[in-house]
Amino acid sequence: MSKIEVDAIDKQSGSTLTLGGSGTAVTLACGATQTGFGRTGTVDWQTGSIKTTTFTAANGEGYFADTSSGAFTMNLPAGTAGNIVSVVDYTNTFQTNNLTIAPNGSQKIGGIAASNVLSTEGQSVTFVYVDDTEGWKNVQDSTSNVTGNEFIIATGGTITTSGDDKIHTFTGPGTFTVSQVHPCAANNLVSYAVIAGGGGGGSGTPGSSWGGGGGGAGGYRETKSPVTPYTASPLCGHSTPGNRITVTATAFPITVGGGGTSGPVSATAAGKGSNSIFSTITSTGGGGGASGRWTPSVPYPNAATASQPGGSGGGATVNYTTQQSGGSGNTPSVTPSQGNNGGTSGNGSANFGGGGGGGAGAVGTNSPSSPGGPGGTGGNGVTSSINGTPTARAGGGGGGGFSGCGSTAGGSGGGGTSPGVAGQVGVNGTDNTGGGAGGGTGACGGAVGGVGGSGLVIIRYKFK
Repeated sequence: MSKIEVDAIDKQSGSTLTLGGSGTAVTLACGATQTGFGRTGTVDWQTGSIKTTTFTAANGEGYFADTSSGAFTMNLPAGTAGNIVSVVDYTNTFQTNNLTIAPNGSQKIGGIAASNVLSTEGQSVTFVYVDDTEGWKNVQDSTSNVTGNEFIIATGGTITTSGDDKIHTFTGPGTFTVSQVHPCAANNLVSYAVIAGGGGGGSGTPGSSWGGGGGGAGGYRETKSPVTPYTASPLCGHSTPGNRITVTATAFPITVGGGGTSGPVSATAAGKGSNSIFSTITSTGGGGGASGRWTPSVPYPNAATASQPGGSGGGATVNYTTQQSGGSGNTPSVTPSQGNNGGTSGNGSANFGGGGGGGAGAVGTNSPSSPGGPGGTGGNGVTSSINGTPTARAGGGGGGGFSGCGSTAGGSGGGGTSPGVAGQVGVNGTDNTGGGAGGGTGACGGAVGGVGGSGLVIIRYKFK
């Protein structure tokens, strides 16, 4: 190889000096220095020397500090104006094992002659030596920890977070779209709560003042993935394999059921709630409460058929002078049960109240045997923290009572009450809880029941 030794190279003409040709690298020899070009404000990262113990930094170099085995110190070099040093948390463990930045001798860091401790996960800093007054100044400090995401990435509904989990809440129809899944199948098992629309409340009987049945709560189905830490309801179905949903990178249509219509003033049951659906899981709409009719010479047909089955069954009303049973819950049958039966009506002689609608956590209460005929209370719902807060859902509606006998409560979790005052309409179930509606109170003209509460779908998964 030829070697040229000269004291200076200068342009021959014009204003441009070219070193090397196209595709040729011009190299500054090891140990050589340059002047006149100025520093670019960057460092040469020492990728071949990961630091795991105390060391002294050199001007112009950047370091990867691995504190996973224990804390240590980076000593800054003797500073002259323009010197630059960088360091980054190599294993994202500064929060557990700190890295201490120590000045050289009596030099300062940010105007103070003392060490600094880096204790934030993923932190990276860059120091430039300015002068003797301020010493080393931190000109760049990143506390973000940008890493690849191996977990589920999805869109759809209203998205919130709780710890390391994301929560998608659907209050109406939508699509849960998964664009990425985790390499480990266990982390793709999602938690969910699928709650159908609640049943409408039955109407009170005109002319006789018999109360209408309360609406049954929408079916409640829940499964909790082991990787999502929260307190599930007693209806958690994780132990039953058919209830588990392991998502793939695809779109999952979401159906959120509406509440059932109120019962007309006739011997027709109130409307049944609509189903809610996520993937292979369907929760059945709550059964409508029975409505009353009174024609002394022509008793209307068996009121038990007017109390509808469903996720939870609707409450019954009196069939002329005959006590009737409420609608069946958990229909169709699933495991764990998605709901309970509606309550029995009064007997038509001493008491005339409607039965309470069934709830996810309890059967609808029968109309009490006390004279006068108050309605039965709605069955209670169940409580889950799948959305980050303990929340009760899927309560049954209160059964309508005899005219003026007092109000009847709906079950916890959105069940509507029955006002218990002559001619007053039953209270609607609470939307997005699947609560059943309250039954109407009996009166001369009768009173219609309330409208069932709409359902809800919640999906929760680990995202980091």
